[in-house]
Amino acid sequence: MKGNFNYQLTESEIQPVMLLDLRRQYETIKDEIAAALKRVCDSGAFVLGPEVKLLEQNISAYTQVDYSIACASGSDAILLALMAAQIGPGDEVIVPSFTFFATASAVTRLGARPIFADIDPVSFNIDPKDIRRKITPRTKAIIPVHLFGQMVDMIEINEIAQSDGIIVIEDAAQAIGAELKGRRSGCWGDMGAFSFYPTKNLGGAGDGGLVTTRYEKFAKCLNLYHVHGMEPRYYHSVIGINSRLDSFQAAIINVKLKYLESWTNMRIQNARRYNDMFIDAGLDDKITLPKTLEDRRHVWNQYTIRVRDGLRDNMKAKLSERKIGTEIYYPLGLHEQECFKYLGYSPQSLAETYKASREVLALPIFPELTEAEQRLVIGAIREFIESRDARTVLPTATVPNKTREAA
Repeated sequence: MKGNFNYQLTESEIQPVMLLDLRRQYETIKDEIAAALKRVCDSGAFVLGPEVKLLEQNISAYTQVDYSIACASGSDAILLALMAAQIGPGDEVIVPSFTFFATASAVTRLGARPIFADIDPVSFNIDPKDIRRKITPRTKAIIPVHLFGQMVDMIEINEIAQSDGIIVIEDAAQAIGAELKGRRSGCWGDMGAFSFYPTKNLGGAGDGGLVTTRYEKFAKCLNLYHVHGMEPRYYHSVIGINSRLDSFQAAIINVKLKYLESWTNMRIQNARRYNDMFIDAGLDDKITLPKTLEDRRHVWNQYTIRVRDGLRDNMKAKLSERKIGTEIYYPLGLHEQECFKYLGYSPQSLAETYKASREVLALPIFPELTEAEQRLVIGAIREFIESRDARTVLPTATVPNKTREAA
């Protein structure tokens, strides 16, 4: 294989590489976080307090929108956006199948029907051409997911939606700070849903979410629905839900937001270094590297390679032996999940989703990842490619994936 660098690993060089190490990030800002939490305790405002209002203002400014409404989780953000759009029984909502469960589960909770669309194989994002094929008179909303940190083609999706009077809700849980033509995720659709789960680029110390919108009518609905539909206190004009963000989470996220751009640039640098290392090691023709599309700013919530020829699970197992963290996002398209069997999709009815779910493997990409650690990852992959294991395809595991990930 080509290359100027030696990726052959000696026993003394082999060290664990975590998929995500939040402790490193915390160590750099722990004093600021402690001070922020003390302010909350001193204020006594533990739910929907000043820190929450400040976070809403900060995210509005960051995402270039007029309104932000904080809530209890990214999953609730999608649910609340659908509620504000008045989605209900008999309605259809087009969603990607290749995404986290919450995107579709929120649709079904309101009695609507998720209509699964296939993906573009390069970006892993929902394919606008398939969206066009799936629209019916019952289509009331589209939820494009900016998967792994790269934005969907929102220009084409908005054209589709506007011609048919369809609501667009961006699922930007993995893509805060991602851009298309200089405009950030969360400002393109009618509403945008964000997650502050700890694994996200801007994560708290637990669950948290937020909905963005440019429209006052949706902001009013969201502010009402996320506090039981209560306005004024103890008077309920609609049935809402309890989805309030607590002040501790907001205080932590406000601290971390100051560093988001720096951390994002570190992720971008790590992704570029991976690409250079894979090419230098002669591995770019053995696996498929992720790409940043034109006019995009990719924020790399995940660095996802594709491992061809049925060797993905073998590679993951060998990397695990080397104590290198990886994950499969996602081992099944949602259309294959047991709970959605009633919709009648066959496994390969969404061909690109089916193929991606059998090939994708996410590698460590967190901001504090070092060049030396990336070298260990590349060395272990090269070692696998050159081994006998790369020539023997094992049966795909049938045990359900039990790794937890929240939206």
